[in-house]
Amino acid sequence: MKHLAYLIALAPGAALAQGWGNVAQQTEEKGFSWTDPLWPSFWMAWTPVTFALFCFIFGAIAVIAVLEITKYRDGIERTGVFGLTTTLGDRLFITLLGSAYIFLAWLGLVGQPLWAPLGASIVWGIFCFWKV
Repeated sequence: MKHLAYLIALAPGAALAQGWGNVAQQTEEKGFSWTDPLWPSFWMAWTPVTFALFCFIFGAIAVIAVLEITKYRDGIERTGVFGLTTTLGDRLFITLLGSAYIFLAWLGLVGQPLWAPLGASIVWGIFCFWKV
């Protein structure tokens, strides 16, 4: 009988300690956020934007690799406005490197929003694949 009294006395405290006191409380859904991590317990904070960026970069590399393998076996080498002899992969690398510099310079000099450097990077990419 004595042990039963102890169990009855400790039961509410143990239930609250395990979080059972919050069962009936509703949590509010925040909805989608571009800055929240996709996988909170992962070692790297993959946000939807960083995930999309890396998917785009690897997708572009894959498209250029398929083009180099199937359509342009010898590569499309040409000498552009900078005097460099470049292939498709070289032009992609120059585009990505230039875009990174455009964004870093914009963030250092102006700050946010980043729509203007995005447009400048797209123009830079078109220029690189057209003239470089």
